Amino acid sequence: MLRQYELVDLVKSYDPYADEDALNRAYVFALKKHGSQLRTSGDPYYSHPIEVAGILTKFKLDCASIVAALLHDTVEDTDTTLEEIRDLFGDQVAQLVDGLTKLAMIEHKSGSSKQAENFRKLLLAMSEDIRVLLIKLADRLHNMRTLHFCDPEKRARIAKETLDIYAPLAERIGMQEIKEEMDEIAFAELYKDAHDSIVARLNFLREQGSDIVPKIIRQLEKDMADNGVKCTISGREKSPYSIWRKMQLKNASFEQLADIMAFRICVDTVADCYQALGIIHSKYHMVPRRFKDYISTPKPNGYQSLHTGVIGPFDVRIEVQIRTYEMHEVNEKGVAAHWAYKQGQRTEGKNFRWIRELLEILDQAQNPDEFLENTKLEMYNDQVFCFTPKGDLIGLPIGSTPVDFAYAIHSNVGDTCVGAKINGEIKPLRTILQNGDQIEVLTAKNQHPSLEWDRFVVTGKAKAAIRRYVRANKREQFIALGKEILEKLFKAEDQSFSEKDLVNYISNFEAESVDDIYAKVGEGLITGWDVLRTVHPAYKQSKLEKVVNSIKFPTFKKETNKKDSLKIRGLIEGMAVHFAGCCHPLPGDRIVGIVTTGKGVTVHTVDCQSLKNYESEPERWLDIDWGTNAEDEKHTARLKLMMSNEPGALADVANIVAKANSNIINLNITYRTMSYYEILLDIEVHNVEQVNSIVMALKSAKSISYVARANR
Repeated sequence: MLRQYELVDLVKSYDPYADEDALNRAYVFALKKHGSQLRTSGDPYYSHPIEVAGILTKFKLDCASIVAALLHDTVEDTDTTLEEIRDLFGDQVAQLVDGLTKLAMIEHKSGSSKQAENFRKLLLAMSEDIRVLLIKLADRLHNMRTLHFCDPEKRARIAKETLDIYAPLAERIGMQEIKEEMDEIAFAELYKDAHDSIVARLNFLREQGSDIVPKIIRQLEKDMADNGVKCTISGREKSPYSIWRKMQLKNASFEQLADIMAFRICVDTVADCYQALGIIHSKYHMVPRRFKDYISTPKPNGYQSLHTGVIGPFDVRIEVQIRTYEMHEVNEKGVAAHWAYKQGQRTEGKNFRWIRELLEILDQAQNPDEFLENTKLEMYNDQVFCFTPKGDLIGLPIGSTPVDFAYAIHSNVGDTCVGAKINGEIKPLRTILQNGDQIEVLTAKNQHPSLEWDRFVVTGKAKAAIRRYVRANKREQFIALGKEILEKLFKAEDQSFSEKDLVNYISNFEAESVDDIYAKVGEGLITGWDVLRTVHPAYKQSKLEKVVNSIKFPTFKKETNKKDSLKIRGLIEGMAVHFAGCCHPLPGDRIVGIVTTGKGVTVHTVDCQSLKNYESEPERWLDIDWGTNAEDEKHTARLKLMMSNEPGALADVANIVAKANSNIINLNITYRTMSYYEILLDIEVHNVEQVNSIVMALKSAKSISYVARANR
């Protein structure tokens, strides 16, 4: 543990004008307030904030951050008040401590959304002052260093949270050293066998090639010196976690990875970087597709460097990283390397583009869990870089589409996107973007986000915006549907129904208005029976329930020679039967019946998504099966196709369907561009086998790029 004078000396070593008095008072204040409190390890609790402050001094943080680190647990764990902190140490320190205290209070809550809510609070706090995140990362790093003192369950929970949230956040602001240490500890805790195996292999390589690394460094130094380039060269081994993650992403073995050891060349200027690159490429064979220029196109966290893979000295395949000394400082220390606080300025978190984008996701998310899901997407993926027509660079996760690109430009551009030109050629919106693509987004005022987009976009910002629009658009539909369901249900059960009655029970359904109740019923979050029984508590059993309870489900036996006259088995005679338009069940599909008010029984496939709306109403489910003569009649199957927009394409589809002894009964073009279109095709078939053979035949047509049964 750092002593008082040692901590002060560390801060004064990089900031001679630091408030020494404030540092001393904060150190003593933390000791007194935490008093006899102990950590799980048995150490005095005050050792924790002191160590957190010590971590921050390595990144040369300003005096206010160090003071806040010393005090960050006092408001939460002692009788200290925020007003007391403000009076003794000023508004700036009080604001930092307040942000950290709110995070700690959330962490101690229970429930499945705790992690999501905690991350939401962290984002809001760091959007006001990025130093909240820096102190929080140092706090988490010290907790990880003492993780082994916790019980196994708590260790696993903290390690996973660190790997999911805090390490990616550290990477986003360029705090590479903190990220790698947290990754290493969490990896060893969560995947011990894999960690130990990789460490053992690294140790073996070190023993086998103990002399090769110095030899390569000496040869590279000679290459640079012969060409008049002044530099410093070092060898750097990849961390076990980064090796393991690359093995997972590339589905490769340890032996197949060629960049386990990277050699770093630091020079004075950017011009020297490209000169050094030219020397390396002229002397050694370059490995194809292994060159990356992060100087002209920096990573979102400000990382700059040239990366190249070559068959280097002594025919060893190596990775070489070339950067200036200034770039190296930024790459290692991130946002702390070019700190503005020492000049008395203030950098708000929202000045960072990625934080602004996370704030937009927060505004659009329906709940903390959805926010956490979308922000994980935003933080995890590696980057692909694309250009606007004006030459502006947009960084996106690998696997992004033109819709992701449109939302990265602006939410309004994404909402009104109708198409895209990629390198001058119109392409489908689901096209995967590649490095260097130039994208022109085509928009239309009347266009709106489609739920279909949510299936192929990968950025959290795009997913959040699409889901927000779909929710808002569907609310009116849910309200109308819910009102209709209640009116019909109350009428069928001979019970009075009026909106005035519902007003009295708004709070029963955690709603704010009658429309909220309608919307919940329409969406399937609550059932019509729930509302009926609440409004009329004396009502015991519905007529429909009596019908369902009277049904005796048959026990199906092996087929006999006796012909079954029923097309659907398991129904009582006289019940009306309808086939669901959402899943279009066919003989050969496994099916289930849903008793529907005013319609009899609706037949669904067992994997139909609509069945989720009836999970809370088991009394409406019927165990049914196809009868032996069900295939005698024709049934409607719906197919979804993506095909080229060219002459004869539809004729190909019609011919294939006709050859399969089927018939097209409806065709709907759902989306169309100059190069392709999507259609929904309704055809008549006898069973699943027939529609499957049609699907296979359609897939073989050159003009068709995608075909499948729709809404399954």
